[in-house]
Amino acid sequence: MNNETIQVLAAHIATHIIKQPKRVITPDEKILSSGLIDSFSLVDLSIFIEEHFGVRIADTELNPETFDTLAQLAGLITQRQ
Repeated sequence: MNNETIQVLAAHIATHIIKQPKRVITPDEKILSSGLIDSFSLVDLSIFIEEHFGVRIADTELNPETFDTLAQLAGLITQRQ
């Protein structure tokens, strides 16, 4: 698990998506299935990942199986870089 990637993702979600910059999001916290982010925010997050990390995310991957925790996202990003 890439801690730097997780920190970047957590900061982006807290600051730009949920607009709570001081909110701490842990690597294993459910962000999609818990309702922390919604489907519209999920698209924004995938665009951020593609632009910031240079990783392509397929529309079919925008689901809780792929995008539910920061640890899952970081693993996907690391795998594709």
